[in-house]
Amino acid sequence: MIATDILLKAYQLMCTAKAMAETYEANRPICKYVHSTSRGHEAIQLATAFQLQPCDYVSPYYRDESMLLGLGFTPYQLMLQLLAKGNDIFTGGREYYAHPNYRDNDKPNIIHQSSATGMQAIPTTGIAQGIKYLEKTIDNGQQTTVDGQFISGQSSMVNRPIVICSLGDASVTEGEVSEAFQFAALHQLPIIYLVQDNNWGISVTAEEARTTNASEMVKGFKGIRRISIDGSDFLQSYEVMKNVVDEVRKERHPFLVHAKVPLLGHHTSGVRKEFYRTAEDLAKHYTDDPGPKLRKRLLELGITEDTLIKIEKETATQVENDFNGAVAAPEPDAKTISDFVFVPTIVTEEKGERSPAGREKIVMVDAGLFAIREIMEEFPEAVLYGQDVGRRLGGVFREAATLAEQFGDHRVFNTAIQEAYIIGSTVGMCAVGLKPIVEVQFADYIYPGLNQLVTEISKSCYLSCGKFPVQTLIRVPVGAYGGGGPYHSGSIETTLLSIKGIKIVYPTNAADMKGLMKAAFLDPNPVVMLEHKGLYWSKVPGTEEAKTAEPSSDYIIPLGKGNIVLQADNNFVVDGESCCIITYGMGVYWAKAAAKNFTGKVEVVDLRTLFPLDEELIFATVKKHGKCLIVTEEQQNNSFAEALAGRISKACFKYLDAPVEVLGALNLPAVPMNIILEKEMLPNAEKVMDRIKQLLEN
Repeated sequence: MIATDILLKAYQLMCTAKAMAETYEANRPICKYVHSTSRGHEAIQLATAFQLQPCDYVSPYYRDESMLLGLGFTPYQLMLQLLAKGNDIFTGGREYYAHPNYRDNDKPNIIHQSSATGMQAIPTTGIAQGIKYLEKTIDNGQQTTVDGQFISGQSSMVNRPIVICSLGDASVTEGEVSEAFQFAALHQLPIIYLVQDNNWGISVTAEEARTTNASEMVKGFKGIRRISIDGSDFLQSYEVMKNVVDEVRKERHPFLVHAKVPLLGHHTSGVRKEFYRTAEDLAKHYTDDPGPKLRKRLLELGITEDTLIKIEKETATQVENDFNGAVAAPEPDAKTISDFVFVPTIVTEEKGERSPAGREKIVMVDAGLFAIREIMEEFPEAVLYGQDVGRRLGGVFREAATLAEQFGDHRVFNTAIQEAYIIGSTVGMCAVGLKPIVEVQFADYIYPGLNQLVTEISKSCYLSCGKFPVQTLIRVPVGAYGGGGPYHSGSIETTLLSIKGIKIVYPTNAADMKGLMKAAFLDPNPVVMLEHKGLYWSKVPGTEEAKTAEPSSDYIIPLGKGNIVLQADNNFVVDGESCCIITYGMGVYWAKAAAKNFTGKVEVVDLRTLFPLDEELIFATVKKHGKCLIVTEEQQNNSFAEALAGRISKACFKYLDAPVEVLGALNLPAVPMNIILEKEMLPNAEKVMDRIKQLLEN
């Protein structure tokens, strides 16, 4: 039997949600930003919220306003976000209504929530993945603390955290939701997928879009328990959610709750129900309105009509007062627009020994391996995962060889072919205090993961006002050599650099690989490390200098600092007979080889980091020489290199003796397999030499 005070609280919040929806509808010119309400979904959302503890994690979706009320957020707090006010506690006016994030000790944690339907499934499953990892390491006595907020006082079965991922039924057709289900089922994670099914996906009905509902679909994922319920019935919803939460809290396995609910409001304030729904359909849905259902039950239990009327009047008054207060609240300060794109990093200067005496030279792939080994020895919260990085192979390039043997299969492990999950899960892993290093096997296969990188990772820090930066290091082998062919030779830096909110590193020798990897790991923001396969072992002729002495274990290079790898003779500079080459990756070795034909006349800058970019070094070098060539392996048209040429031209215009030149690959859709065709497509030392000659002669 559910206590009467719980039923009355539920009814009071249902009345609150109804009054809020009516207030927004009556004030459409004021409520000008797009929003959705929870009308029809209130019962299951409140029933879920009432089960959660501050140790838990929940990812609501955009219609979960009643869930937020049930967690203890006030109408005023929600309305500040509705009106995009500066005092919005979630995003400071940057995000849509009912898109919360929250980190404190009084309520469950909520990571950044995006609007992309279903995309929260992977980051939220990543939270459960992180919780299971922490529990396993603590239970085995291997680790005593990573995230004090999570570990403190939470060893008992009663207080073990669980994770709720809330979804609309239309979103389960997204492939990334299936990736999350697969991982949760395989690893038996403590997560509950709450799927609210109102039969609509905007104007698309369930019959048009999917063969089965979520409960039937999830039968294919062995290991996920499931139940279907009437989500408009608060009493049934409460009992079921209590049992499910208690079970998952104790037994630590995934569960899917499919809740059938009516949709009583608009899809959003802009896509209105009268545009596409019939009167008959709306009338049918209104027969399942959770509010009248619960009101009838309360009367049957002996609650008086006067008591319910009082609740209805009080909530209406509260909503009116809160709305007036939110309308009067200040707008955001425009000066804060650029706050929280990143959080500050502790690595700001180069430290340690780059070339210790007596050290043998190592290849780049080993420098990366040794860097990760030292990271994992020093930081127990570091984990490494991706395709084939586990014990059996240690990476297709042997870039993770022996790490699983040394640190265990729980810290270094394989994943399925799921680039979206590999990348997106780092959001959740980071939220519980872990520091994930993940690998995408080839740059050509990163594209399935871009949705998570763009939608979730890159925006998390900015839209959470710094509460949820994503500290992840994503390793991506790139580049062409030796007939790798069209799907193992790609360069992707321009694509990645179009994403704001991530950093891009591109080392070109062993010392830089180690120093930059350490800095990338310690950076509290997301960093993608592009690693040229042709430089891994210096097998490509002319890349012998990619081998260096192994730096000391404390060696580190701050991101955003380029390096002059070849200096011009000052006499040629003074006489105006020099030029500079700005490049990175394999371009460094093409440039240095070509420069041998112009002794003392060429200065070569290795960017090392593509974002943040060392503009100070670039502009100073260009101004010094007056002639500049940018070399890239990417297809040239619309590339990062061409964009950089434009920035240099603008910043250094008065100092230029000639237009800034760019040399890149031919503008083809893919790198051909045949090595003759590959050579024809790509830049090389001879092509660079010809361009240098033209620059110097002009």
